[in-house]
Amino acid sequence: MRTIEWKNGVVVTIDQTKLPSTVEFFEIRTCAQMAEAIKTMKIRGAPLLGVAAAYGLALTVCNSKASTKEGLLAELNDSAELLRKTRPTAVNLFWGVERILRKAGESSGNLSGVKDLVIQEAQRMADEDVKTNRAIGENGARLIKDGDVILTHCNAGSLATVDYGTALAVIRVAKEQGKRVRVFATETRPKLQGARLTAFELKRDNTPVTLITDCMVGYVMYKSLVNKVIVGADRIVKDAVFNKIGTYTIAVLAYEHKIPFYVAAPKSTFDLAHYADGVTIEERNPEEVTFCGGQKIAPEGVDVLNPAFDITPLKYITAVICEDKVLSPAEFKKLSFNSAINS
Repeated sequence: MRTIEWKNGVVVTIDQTKLPSTVEFFEIRTCAQMAEAIKTMKIRGAPLLGVAAAYGLALTVCNSKASTKEGLLAELNDSAELLRKTRPTAVNLFWGVERILRKAGESSGNLSGVKDLVIQEAQRMADEDVKTNRAIGENGARLIKDGDVILTHCNAGSLATVDYGTALAVIRVAKEQGKRVRVFATETRPKLQGARLTAFELKRDNTPVTLITDCMVGYVMYKSLVNKVIVGADRIVKDAVFNKIGTYTIAVLAYEHKIPFYVAAPKSTFDLAHYADGVTIEERNPEEVTFCGGQKIAPEGVDVLNPAFDITPLKYITAVICEDKVLSPAEFKKLSFNSAINS
């Protein structure tokens, strides 16, 4: 089941804020609506954000009243800026926007031709995402042994992609190969993507899953209850991995307990033009921390720090699993920007 689809000029996608109690699809008809859905995390997950952004620009051309190609390109640039402002850390969103803008700008066709090209490119990106995730799963499954117990953090499953997932793709392929795999999923405060989304996906797949709070990871590792960690990523720069807040803590604990720590992510997540210090980390609404399930859990006026992501240095990463191969940190550091993105 695809998380997002293009249907006759309308984007249909799952409202992830309603899970796990309700599986509800809703329609997005304008780029402004797409930007709002991304900002409010009705749509979330790094690979999915890239395709969603592309679909947002496809909605722009569908709704455009421009009479010239130049006017249409100007509208696309305005929509692109709107999308860029929604989530500053996940690089896939920017990748999706830039890929559509580049295709539109390079087109030698007329106004109608550019519109068709944008829509076709967005749909091509969605199809590519599914194939890419499957390849990630196949590469990563080679690292999985029968009987492994894997810890994962946040949600890097089909809900974070068009379909199939990244970190969870590794587990899905391993199961398809007949390997018995169990999973520990962190709840992932403050938005609870692990409890609401990852546990939902794994239960749906009949994969044995144990849900734990974020602060139980050290206990679980000390007791030797897991023997591998696999997470996704929102951006991988030259020297670090950006992923959901709490990832760095888990990586350090895994390093201390000599547990392999793998990052599963498509090459569209690679940002080899930057180092960690050059990336903006999204700060979200304090109420995500002071409220839980609509219930206030902190005193009025307390100061809140709520970064959505943290930074894990490459020294704590055993390998990066992408659609091409499994990369050691040393191999990853040798990649050039062009070879990573354009191959």
